[in-house]
Amino acid sequence: MEAVILILGLLVVAFVALGIYVSVKIIRAASRGVDRTITQARRAVEDTTLRAKSYGQVGVAGELAQLRLSLRTSMRATQEALQTGVTEDASLSESLGLFQRLSVHGRELDDELKMLEREPDKKTVSSLLPGLKKRTGEITRSADSLRWAARDRARQFADDDLATLNDQIDVEAGALRHWTTEEPVPGVQDRTGAPGAPGNARWQGQGQGNGQPGDTGIAEAITAADPRQRTTYPWQKSARPETTN
Repeated sequence: MEAVILILGLLVVAFVALGIYVSVKIIRAASRGVDRTITQARRAVEDTTLRAKSYGQVGVAGELAQLRLSLRTSMRATQEALQTGVTEDASLSESLGLFQRLSVHGRELDDELKMLEREPDKKTVSSLLPGLKKRTGEITRSADSLRWAARDRARQFADDDLATLNDQIDVEAGALRHWTTEEPVPGVQDRTGAPGAPGNARWQGQGQGNGQPGDTGIAEAITAADPRQRTTYPWQKSARPETTN
């Protein structure tokens, strides 16, 4: 009896621990989902604000907003392309590692541009714009290079797979039309060809029939061919039955 109570107690403790573990996992997953949603919403608002500044403001503020928008758009597109492609092509993992190192420089530049947007000394900021444009161009150029290389690789794999599939389909189509590619039997020609054709063999047999033993011409003339012995094919139409009035 004590052993049964002990086992039941252990089961209860196990179920409670399992419930707590599952609850913690669910809460963490929900928390990550909420954080992800908040991050995406904050990012969308910030991108909209930058887009409005780049088109609605002139001077240093507009140029800074344009640089930030160009940097963020390029980096985000490359990140999505590499993370999506690495699930299907493991060789992109090295490219993803290089992009992560590039992202460090991109975040530093974005933070610097964001700080300069609030800088009241616009003259000093204006003098820094050439260097900022150069750094932004280098980062975006590298990100675009990785992104397009990954896309070209995926497209090449798709083209190779399509070419192989087309070859297989051509072979299968030829096999299905096997009757159009059969080679003629050696020694057999058309009905009006040289000796050896089935038609000529029949007429030669009839012409040589003189009633001698082994003469098959007379037998063929007297005995009609059995229609049940004829070879038929599924695509041939059957003869219509004769009707009597």
